[in-house]
Amino acid sequence: MAMKVLVTGATGYVGGRLVPKLLEQGHTIRVIAREPHRLDGVPWVSSVEIIQGDLLNPDDVRAAVAGQDVVYYLVHSMSSAGDFEALERQVATSVASESAQAGVSRIVYLGGLHPQGPLSRHLGSRKEVGDILLASGVPTIALQAGVIIGSGSASFEMIRHLTEVLPYMPAPKWVRNFIQPIAIRDVLHYLVESATLPPTINRAFDIGGPDVFRYGQLMNGYALEAGLKQRPIAALPVLTPWLASQWVNLVTPIPRSLAVPIIESLLHDAVMKNHDIDEVIAPPAEGLTGYRKAVRLAIARMQAGEVETSWRNTAVIGAPSDPLPSDPEWSGHTVFTDRREVASSASPEALWKIIEGVGGDNGWYSLPMAWAARGWLDKLVGGVGLRRGRRDPDKLVTGDALDFWRVEQIDRGHFLRLRAEMKLPGLAWLEFGVTPGAQGGSILTQRAIFFPYGLGGRLYWFAVMPLHGIVFEGMANAMAARAERLPGASVA
Repeated sequence: MAMKVLVTGATGYVGGRLVPKLLEQGHTIRVIAREPHRLDGVPWVSSVEIIQGDLLNPDDVRAAVAGQDVVYYLVHSMSSAGDFEALERQVATSVASESAQAGVSRIVYLGGLHPQGPLSRHLGSRKEVGDILLASGVPTIALQAGVIIGSGSASFEMIRHLTEVLPYMPAPKWVRNFIQPIAIRDVLHYLVESATLPPTINRAFDIGGPDVFRYGQLMNGYALEAGLKQRPIAALPVLTPWLASQWVNLVTPIPRSLAVPIIESLLHDAVMKNHDIDEVIAPPAEGLTGYRKAVRLAIARMQAGEVETSWRNTAVIGAPSDPLPSDPEWSGHTVFTDRREVASSASPEALWKIIEGVGGDNGWYSLPMAWAARGWLDKLVGGVGLRRGRRDPDKLVTGDALDFWRVEQIDRGHFLRLRAEMKLPGLAWLEFGVTPGAQGGSILTQRAIFFPYGLGGRLYWFAVMPLHGIVFEGMANAMAARAERLPGASVA
């Protein structure tokens, strides 16, 4: 039965994959996003209604839920700073109240498996959100999942990088805890089927895959599927959750702000307490996906460059979110710029191919050690670091994470603007433009823009200015030269 469905969190890892599944079922989809431009380039964007709004604003919530049959609640904070519990409580209460007022017939919430007894701040908050929605008067199903395994999921990326980077694994004692992972395809199955449940169902259900392992076994299961040797693991009781999050921050692309809630969820066994879900939603026709198969599918997706959504493209807590003013020199800020222009004999198409492929495994085309050092410095202070990589090796869309940058604007073939998400005493952007050359070939225009914070920001800019002269000039020249070496690139 086709329904009108609101999806919150559509720019996130799960929401971005759920929307096309719901469209396949014939549902009419509406999404709410604070930054609708982050959906530019998403394959399904023209098939949904997009409302610009903030879930913290009751008026925006009221407009979003109006006329909807089903509301998917797929948002939660991954910040450890401030009173995030109060913010989550506020959003959940607003969605619950406005959904009831609007006559919504079903709320679907994705939470997390949790033990009995005291909970971490994040797990406690996620449970509280579920309780608020269940008490809304709107029939609600709260699906409680453990570690989600899929290409681009934060939990999978943490397992992957910990296993690949370290031949010997000194690890916290929680590596001995039991975990019941679930494949992203099975999470989506349960979410899709939840939309059409009868109104008598109003409760939480545990969901999980067919396998229960210790966390250390998950890492070695990944090693076997990736063709690596199994890793000896030593559980060290001295590694507290805080210390462990610093460790994960340093040896994986997962930033500390995201590592903390993931690690907190691993401090206790995370397994299904019952299988009541089978009474209301049957497993997929082909059966639930085992852990090793889920890993194998995720690796294949990564190798084929078909990662549909990624944790990388969720918003980074503390990162700048305001776009670059159209005319930064008149924005009211002190502004520093570094502008380079290089002529190339390569066609504009060839030059654009090099620009759009920047970062990730391709690197930044000049002084790789300097870029790597900047990435490590960023990780040391709790930033995202350089090894966050990119979702797709060849194509970028608005909102994509790109190492410690994010795609703010892209006009494919002509212009790319990146917004910095590394830790800085100011705001920074990096732009690339391509125009045809007057005598053939193409012109690359490259501009770095920096809005400093106070004296510290100004001193930072002047301190790195000599290095910019080497890095930025080298990058522009190298990109032009690399474009010229592409087969059939030269038109001059």
